[in-house]
Amino acid sequence: MIVDAHHHVWTADYPWLAAPGLEPLRRDYTLGDLTPSLAEAGVTATVLVEAGRCDSAETAEFLALAAGTPRIAGVVGWASLTDPDLTATLTGYRALPGGAKLVGVRDQVQAVTDPDHLARRDVRAALAAVGAAGLTVDLIVHTGQLPACAEAARATPGTTFVLDHLGKPPIAAGAHARWRAAIAPLAACHNVAAKLSGLLTETGPGSGPDTIRPYVDTALELFGPERLMLGSDWPVCELVTTYAGALAALDACLAELSPRERSAVRAGTAIRTYALEVGS
Repeated sequence: MIVDAHHHVWTADYPWLAAPGLEPLRRDYTLGDLTPSLAEAGVTATVLVEAGRCDSAETAEFLALAAGTPRIAGVVGWASLTDPDLTATLTGYRALPGGAKLVGVRDQVQAVTDPDHLARRDVRAALAAVGAAGLTVDLIVHTGQLPACAEAARATPGTTFVLDHLGKPPIAAGAHARWRAAIAPLAACHNVAAKLSGLLTETGPGSGPDTIRPYVDTALELFGPERLMLGSDWPVCELVTTYAGALAALDACLAELSPRERSAVRAGTAIRTYALEVGS
């Protein structure tokens, strides 16, 4: 069984796609585009993640899509961590078609310049509210924000956090030691899991398993297989490789794990962390 715990769909008009260098991604990517690759890679189920449009309408659309697509086992929707009506927002999402498949929420913290953002009283209250609602908080952050994430996770033990893309390690810059020092305190928080996703994108074209293996090995050491999950980060991965190529590179890095450990990373962690209902 394979669960792709992190993929997107979007339309060409998403504002962030206007950034230089993203021209290859500046088109519509639909579930119909992805479905053949899922079958080819033997993926059993997926988690559809908000794609940076940062509005509730996107989450409603994704939940409706999941409602009609058995293979989408969960949706990580968008929610602002400074929304004073966050609890009502989450309740509203669950009342929508497909609302039962809402498994977590994500805010675009990577774009926030305030280093104390995750320490704000209202943000900490929001993190606790998400946990109280039985949902995860996906963390989309860069390496410099990892210490603040660790502080927030320690302060909110009742909330489960999922670190996307291992905190975007600066692989191209060769800054493994700096990234390891930043992520280790977060990995020490047992209410935090992490996604092996988006790593090839951080290395650039021509990268492969050998390039990302030191980061995967460190993640396995610090988190353990029971707190790690796979994610294609499609279609962002298409900047450097295909959907199948992204999963194959990660799988190659897991070759020395035991069957039980490999099963955890490939499916078990995602199923348990997101409370997914996945058929056998």
